[in-house]
Amino acid sequence: MQYAMQLEKEPLHYPNLKTVLMVEEVLKNEQLPIKREALKQKLVKKVQHQTLNVILSYLEDSGKIIDGHKGIVWVYNPSPKLKRAIEHGMKL
Repeated sequence: MQYAMQLEKEPLHYPNLKTVLMVEEVLKNEQLPIKREALKQKLVKKVQHQTLNVILSYLEDSGKIIDGHKGIVWVYNPSPKLKRAIEHGMKL
């Protein structure tokens, strides 16, 4: 897990809940993949790069985002209908 690896390095600043929620909100509202630098600029408050990396690792490990070479995308969907469709879907 990347999040566990980030914690082993002892970040200088651990994110607080308010910061994590702020990052989540920006990512949820983005329609296209967003790069880290663009994400930092859209945040209401400044966040250190290392702190942002800890947040993004946590969100990726929890299945809420995908961090690819084109950028970061919010993928989490708590819809019960979607969950049922996945559970009852056909395997190919």
